[in-house]
Amino acid sequence: MSFILTKEQLQSIIGNNPDLEGWHQALSNVLPEYEIDTAERVAAFIAQCAHESGGFKRLKENLNYRWESLRKVFPKYFSTDELAKEYAHKQEQIANRVYASRMGNGDESSGDGFRYCGRGLIQLTGKNNYSKFAESVGMAVEEIPALLETFEGAVKSACWFWKTNNLNQYADDGDILTMTKRINGGTIGLEDRIKHYKHALEVFSS
Repeated sequence: MSFILTKEQLQSIIGNNPDLEGWHQALSNVLPEYEIDTAERVAAFIAQCAHESGGFKRLKENLNYRWESLRKVFPKYFSTDELAKEYAHKQEQIANRVYASRMGNGDESSGDGFRYCGRGLIQLTGKNNYSKFAESVGMAVEEIPALLETFEGAVKSACWFWKTNNLNQYADDGDILTMTKRINGGTIGLEDRIKHYKHALEVFSS
């Protein structure tokens, strides 16, 4: 690895994370495998992951919605107040309904929606993505949900997503906008991602 990420640098970027040691070890082990090996690439990767995971603290999608929020965020799936109230704060049922019959998932009763909800540093979602990642690491798809909630699995899945979407090229160009669109599908949190990126570069250059 041409760029060596120190534990002190990582702490400067993500702050007082109780799992700093675990994250540093996983990043040091996995990033070189995916050619995330320059200051610019590592800065972009950590910046995007920090935003997506709330500072490397959240590895599973939070679906604990109030009924009012279900109506606003998922109006297609919760078309009435009564239906939304029935599902409110029930994360497993919400995931099974919202993610049913798409992204390779079975219908609502299959449980695939919750089984393959967003996990990892850059949240992998849907059985199709889980299956492709499973193939890349030589594991059964059924083993992936648990793997994604480990340090190494969370980093490896984010790196797999990074490589699959050719994000190193945007990191090399400092193009955080296009990178964010590839990750997010839009520009949600762009300012925060840029702030993390600039901060990481400053830490690496000091």
